[in-house]
Amino acid sequence: MARYTVNCSILFTELPLLERPAAARAAGFDAVEFWWPFPTATPEDAEVERFVRAVEDAGVRLTGLNFAAGDMPAGDRGLVSCPGREAEFRASVDIAVGIGGRLGTGVFNALYGNRIAGTDPMEQDDVAVENLAYATGRVDGAVVVEPVSGVDRYPLRTAADAIAVADRVASPNLKLLADLYHLTVNGDDVAAAIERYADRIGHVQIADAPGRHEPGTGEIPFDRHLAALDRAGYTGWIGLEYQPSTTSDRAFDWLPSAQRGAATQENR
Repeated sequence: MARYTVNCSILFTELPLLERPAAARAAGFDAVEFWWPFPTATPEDAEVERFVRAVEDAGVRLTGLNFAAGDMPAGDRGLVSCPGREAEFRASVDIAVGIGGRLGTGVFNALYGNRIAGTDPMEQDDVAVENLAYATGRVDGAVVVEPVSGVDRYPLRTAADAIAVADRVASPNLKLLADLYHLTVNGDDVAAAIERYADRIGHVQIADAPGRHEPGTGEIPFDRHLAALDRAGYTGWIGLEYQPSTTSDRAFDWLPSAQRGAATQENR
């Protein structure tokens, strides 16, 4: 049975960030994930402590955390392949590893980064290999790379694109983040990607398409895809990374309460 974790960087956005883990717990979930939750790659110790305390006090597990990804609202999508920002990226890796060690985090998302005008793509890819090697050497768990839609300058579009990066790095804990929304929007064959790469998937996220709203509002056959993942042996978390089409108190109506908490599911 699928285990669901709530992405609190895209859900409960009407609340301050540190109140969102408790809101997820109140909605019946016992696991959350976040994009990089700080305004800089090197937050003060007190900022980190407040974040950790908010997750602990809510009584939820932090299953996934992004490394610093630059200025996301301005269009940045990661630092992994950005020459000159290696120290910034690696500092965020060290901070994330510290947080993950306290909160039981098993998956860390390394957004690849956009192509930079005037910079040789091969240079960017070489920087990415070095940064990902650093990250996988520091993480006790999985580092995942993610195909992303909606940003023309972001070079990873399909599952095969991400796998090609992982092949260059050749670290056993570097995996594919299979976001079924992004893969679908980019025109990838999701069923074929699951069949071919199931053993290399480190995390799964879902939102329906079109719209990036909750399952059932679009056309993605989640039952079929999740069943295929289950048959292939995927036992990781399913991240709910969608923009609700309704109010937050109705954002999870598609998922019965009995299926929201992993502890509840395991006791059924």
